[in-house]
Amino acid sequence: MFNGASERLLEVRRLMGRAAARSGRADDACELLVVSKTWPAAKVAEVVSAGHLCFGENKVQEAAGKIPALSSMVTEDLHWHLIGHLQRNKVRKALGLFDTLHSIDSIKLARYTSNIAGELGKKPNVYLQVDLAGEERKNGYAADALRRDLDDLLSLENVSIIGLMCIPPAATTPEDARPWFAQLRELRDDLEVRAGVLFPGLSMGMSGDFEVAIEEGSTIVRVGSAIFGQRDYT
Repeated sequence: MFNGASERLLEVRRLMGRAAARSGRADDACELLVVSKTWPAAKVAEVVSAGHLCFGENKVQEAAGKIPALSSMVTEDLHWHLIGHLQRNKVRKALGLFDTLHSIDSIKLARYTSNIAGELGKKPNVYLQVDLAGEERKNGYAADALRRDLDDLLSLENVSIIGLMCIPPAATTPEDARPWFAQLRELRDDLEVRAGVLFPGLSMGMSGDFEVAIEEGSTIVRVGSAIFGQRDYT
């Protein structure tokens, strides 16, 4: 039924609005981050032409080629988020490309990022990545470690910590992800009470479960394949 990325974009927005309404939230309570990883600049430009300006990339190196290429195709001012793992040796380059980082997962990385941002005269928005399930192959703060480091994280001058991010364990159905989304929201609420600081952002929900994530309080969903189609990683 939906043949092009621009048509699928409209459908995702419709489903987001419906999920927000089910949970008593405003239509604009959750932002859509279109995940453009592996897709060429020309394909991303199709979504830009449909009026979308906010995109997420997983790898700094891929973004370093794509972002300038796309800038030569469109006149709009685009906003770029890094949603993949951030390696220390890519921090400087990442800060030159991205407005927002979704994957700060340790005080060491946060401190280094803040130092480099200070050198560059930048102050990126940051989500702290949390590994709620304790999965060995996933990056992310354990909840107790995040509570321990919270004061040190908030003392960093050149990053703006705006919320938490999670990637839940692989699930058979969207409902299977709901407890993890609820747990991230509850952790965020606990941290706000502890610190006396608001963390308004919850980066949670992807193509297969974004409606459930919105129902549980997500403020930004990371959706790629539901808009571009299935990726060919070969």
